[in-house]
Amino acid sequence: MDTTSSVSSARGRNRRGQGELLRRDIIGATLRMLNELGDDEALSLRAVAREVGIAATSVYIHFSDRDALVFAALEQCTLDLMRELDHAESAFGDPVAQLRARLLYLATWVSDHAGLYKVLHESALNRRMHLVFKEGLAARTGAAVQRCMDAALAPAANAATVALDLRAAVHGAVSIRVNEPGLALPPLEEQIDRFLTKIVGVSLATG
Repeated sequence: MDTTSSVSSARGRNRRGQGELLRRDIIGATLRMLNELGDDEALSLRAVAREVGIAATSVYIHFSDRDALVFAALEQCTLDLMRELDHAESAFGDPVAQLRARLLYLATWVSDHAGLYKVLHESALNRRMHLVFKEGLAARTGAAVQRCMDAALAPAANAATVALDLRAAVHGAVSIRVNEPGLALPPLEEQIDRFLTKIVGVSLATG
């Protein structure tokens, strides 16, 4: 019995205009598997096809190889994350509170998506491909820092440089938690507040 044909038949053929739906299903399955694996090189297109319930050849209709699939999945993941970060920020009117909310949401996201975080920021894929969509995350952090400076809530400086230092500190803090979960560490929220005061130079309300 041809199991590949059986799987494909079980899912059924896509009707006209449903190709994009299948593409989304493939990306969704890829993101789930990457989060479980924490390693893009451990992912196989055949395994993704099994997860979706289609023949492996159907994956190649949309993605030429594994790197192309992982790139598309991480791009979608990053676009979704940027919208979520913007939403978290929008709950506050004060630029400092907005920046803090952005960083705290990122920390929460990483705790729920540790595997995706590793692939997005620590995998060899970063050396093989230019993950251009990540530039949006950096730009938004820079803009958030600039708003603090424009409101005179942080010392005037090169916002891009300050944002880079801030991102490096936050990534280090979340990365050590992902890779060494057994370490006794202070609450991440406390670390982020220290980064904001020491790196950006803002004052945080207490009490």
